Amino acid sequence: MGLLTFSINITLDGCIDHQEGIADDETHAFFTKLMDESGAMLWGRVTYELMESYWPAVARGETDAPPALREWAIKLDAKQKYVVSSTRTDFPWTNSHHLNGDLRTVIQHLKDATPNGVLLGSGKLATELDRLDLIDEYKFLVQPRIAGHGPTLYERGLPNTRKLTFISATPLHCGAVAMHYQRAR
Repeated sequence: MGLLTFSINITLDGCIDHQEGIADDETHAFFTKLMDESGAMLWGRVTYELMESYWPAVARGETDAPPALREWAIKLDAKQKYVVSSTRTDFPWTNSHHLNGDLRTVIQHLKDATPNGVLLGSGKLATELDRLDLIDEYKFLVQPRIAGHGPTLYERGLPNTRKLTFISATPLHCGAVAMHYQRAR
């Protein structure tokens, strides 16, 4: 059984707006390594649509991008991508699959079927999966910023406090810190 790892950019005040993260070579390398180590990506519909609106065109060479971003886009294009959505069923981007049915059952099945693990990158979906005790580890890139706005992580709340075990903290040159925690069981 593979682990479900939740990873996202987050500011010091909890904002998870993708535009608030620092996008440099080092932060890009952090997320590339996570993607390379995982067997599949897992997103909610909103995150999927955000990614779908840009990365396939970069992978095809239709959008100008530095070589490192094009290489990442090609890897992302080849990666298995699973999407949880109750409002959309058609996901035409290469290797994209719709997950429907009982959330606990379909995500547990995905974890069981993906020995290299599943990388989750959607804030709202993470809240729902955390409520179901399905997230195994957290790899946050904490940005040296105070956004002063949302969306924020777990803004819809959790039924109780999540106790985590510290694994590592790695500072990056831009001031961000890569934090790794596992769920304390």
